[in-house]
Amino acid sequence: MRTNPSFALDDRAEIRRLIEQNPWVTLVSNTSAGLVASHYPVILDVNAPADEIVIVSHVGRPDERLHELGQHEVLVVVQGPHGYISPGWYDANPAVPTWNFISAHLHGVPEILSDAENLEVLSTLVDHFEDRMPEPRRMNGTLANAEYSARISAGTVGFRLTVARFEAKSKLSQNRPAETVERIIHELADGDTYYRQPALAAEMRRIHDAPVLPAETTGVPGA
Repeated sequence: MRTNPSFALDDRAEIRRLIEQNPWVTLVSNTSAGLVASHYPVILDVNAPADEIVIVSHVGRPDERLHELGQHEVLVVVQGPHGYISPGWYDANPAVPTWNFISAHLHGVPEILSDAENLEVLSTLVDHFEDRMPEPRRMNGTLANAEYSARISAGTVGFRLTVARFEAKSKLSQNRPAETVERIIHELADGDTYYRQPALAAEMRRIHDAPVLPAETTGVPGA
């Protein structure tokens, strides 16, 4: 991830919020057979120390072997809202398009969970997402469900990842004048174009409640 001090995101609370709101992640391993990537939902480990970022989840077999899980460091990519920013949303001066986004790269060596721990994580994972449903279907909601879940859990391997280091970026037009930021937010939130992206507009509005940084002259797009 290309570094830029204007867009650096190093607040651990913000990283946790990013994970909570964007739990579908990409898991990347540099294995003895080459790069392997998979996609899974993750949740924060609520029992983790306050000064750490710890995620838990599972992989479906044989992904634990393909990733050589637990044998080396992995990369977990968390992607927040993102979208195209047209130069037509700036002023009349020459400009190029760019892409606004929030993302984080989490690094650490996964700890493989026991069968009992894996079952607990699976139950917690289901509850986490089912809590938003009008009639949640719990993994252990009925005896039949619990028995079925116990059987199929054998096809999964749970893991806990304590984040040893991370790089994160929140590129949300911090290098643009306030009036340009307002125009971009309007186009993303209410514009009548293909690139309307309300979730990205909401993130921009949230961070730009603080003073906007002075405009820079680099005009370098992208990550």
